[in-house]
Amino acid sequence: MTIRVLIAEDQELIRTALVTLVGLEPDIDVVAQAEDGAEAVAIAAGTELDLVVLDIDMPVLDGLSAAEQLAAGHPGLALVMLTSHGRPGYLKRAVQAGARGFVTKNVSGTELAKVIREVHAGGRYLDPDLVADAMFAGECPLAARELEILRLAEDGRPLSGIAKTLSLQEGTVRNYMSAAITKLGVDNRMSAVRHARNMGWL
Repeated sequence: MTIRVLIAEDQELIRTALVTLVGLEPDIDVVAQAEDGAEAVAIAAGTELDLVVLDIDMPVLDGLSAAEQLAAGHPGLALVMLTSHGRPGYLKRAVQAGARGFVTKNVSGTELAKVIREVHAGGRYLDPDLVADAMFAGECPLAARELEILRLAEDGRPLSGIAKTLSLQEGTVRNYMSAAITKLGVDNRMSAVRHARNMGWL
């Protein structure tokens, strides 16, 4: 039985290499490719697929958000996440999004093919080094609203703009931001954004 795969990766050179290497496997057919998460979701809506390989850092719609949409819209679709960043928070978020595979981009074509087969068969493959890092990193201390505010702050929005977007009072947003800064043990909001991003919580 041939496994029908979609590969979503925004860097053309890497995407082409993955498509070529995985396509050499006799039991795997790369039937489609996408350069961002939104395109992957759109392709999945009109294409018979067994598994999707998603890069995490993509424009328009990131891989984690795309995974959530794919898992919700196509419950039987297997998902493998690919990342160049060993950020601990990414692993937990990927699993929560519905992914059963999580590997770094330095994986070989042969190894990726093995992961695809394992996940397609109903198994799970999580890069052991990333699992260890995630265990030692601990849980994200931030509440959902605090994370939401940091994501908006990452775009450079002022507190007033964040308040308007979330339909909150500016003082309320300031309190959430202050709480996030305190919990992360940093001095200002950009340091909070940077720390949360480096941990893979954003």
